[in-house]
Amino acid sequence: MIILLLAVHILIAVSLVGVVLLQKSEGGALGMGGGGMSGFMTGRSTANLLTRATAILAAAFMTTSVLLVVMHNRERAPRSILEQGVPAAPAIPAAPQPTAPAAPPAPPAEPAPPSAPLAR
Repeated sequence: MIILLLAVHILIAVSLVGVVLLQKSEGGALGMGGGGMSGFMTGRSTANLLTRATAILAAAFMTTSVLLVVMHNRERAPRSILEQGVPAAPAIPAAPQPTAPAAPPAPPAEPAPPSAPLAR
């Protein structure tokens, strides 16, 4: 179902781009969009048709976008805690094995007796 809706969504998007590009430019940006009455579609009724088609295609595009998101999230959402089952217990690392106590430290060595003074 999602694949069919995605195909319709893509067709609507391509159609929307085409209808927007067919409309006459109002601002005259970069010198395009003029040309007088010899265009492909002329007249006031044609402008109304293109405007209405743009609005309908934009509404259909937004609707299919929302439907795609809802359908995708419905597949991923957990149903309930009871339906999920018992979660797997995380692996607990083994406790370190006790080792024999270390030998007590050796007592400090006796300091060496002072040596004879140095002769000058």
